[in-house]
Amino acid sequence: MMVNSTTTHFILGAYLNVGTLKYFYVILIVFLYILIIVANTSLIVVICMNRSLHEPMYLFLCSLFVNELYGSTGLFPFLLIQVLSDIHTVSAPLCFLQIFNLYSYANTEFCTLAIMSYDRYLAICCPLQYNTSMTPIKLGAFIILSWLYCFVKTMITLSLSVNLLLCGNIMNSIYCSNYLIVKLACAENKVTNIYGIFSSLISILVPLLPITFSYIKILKICFASSKATRQKAFNTCVPQLVSLFNFSFGCFFEILRTRFDMSSVPSELQVALSLYFGMIQPFLSPLMFGMQMSKIRNTYFYCCKMLMGHRAPT
Repeated sequence: MMVNSTTTHFILGAYLNVGTLKYFYVILIVFLYILIIVANTSLIVVICMNRSLHEPMYLFLCSLFVNELYGSTGLFPFLLIQVLSDIHTVSAPLCFLQIFNLYSYANTEFCTLAIMSYDRYLAICCPLQYNTSMTPIKLGAFIILSWLYCFVKTMITLSLSVNLLLCGNIMNSIYCSNYLIVKLACAENKVTNIYGIFSSLISILVPLLPITFSYIKILKICFASSKATRQKAFNTCVPQLVSLFNFSFGCFFEILRTRFDMSSVPSELQVALSLYFGMIQPFLSPLMFGMQMSKIRNTYFYCCKMLMGHRAPT
């Protein structure tokens, strides 16, 4: 079937026929989405409302939690509609909107984790210069520029795909993917393919370089420091590393799934790992940072006690 760039819809071909089990999956999706909203929103409120948490590390975390809400909102309502539907189609504008959401979310996640690693490097390795190096103006610039960079980068990626001449409209996926749309093009587009590879490398290397540099320096300081310093570094850096490795795994599989033949992998496993990219990280981030970092945890529980105290009957 010949389809041009004005195609009205795409068909998502990776959904499995699960019968009445779909209602169980609907409940699971709704439950997890509510959990993600509550966990991330409550931590954002705690950080914003408590002046003791108005430090660069916690404000970067606030940006990270906002990004988790942003990314999950682009995935969960969409999945809910598709699971309930018997015909898994999505309009072209909505498909490109979801691609923009998921790709900008992934890029912002990596960039925010990179900025956070640099912040920890300054705090642990250069404590005397920390306040002058991480001023409120620089902090705001880091957050705004990282989001702006990721949005512009994603917009460029989409601009190369939206006008492609397509010879099909079926994607072997449960949500929209830019490269799968590129693969539907009638003729190979070298500019789009080269930019796609370049964009993927930039998405990985730009955040990976400061992350690698920062943690190498932090490890050197930790090995030469006291037990108390090592413990402090451990408490603040481990959640970042866990989040980084978890999200990297999800993105790595998603790149493999879209760019290589995965027919030998069971369909159920492909779906599960495909969902891993967008489902686990928004839940893991508030869990890791909220529970592992004592200052956030203590402030959070204090706010909960205060709230319960106000609601208690007199």
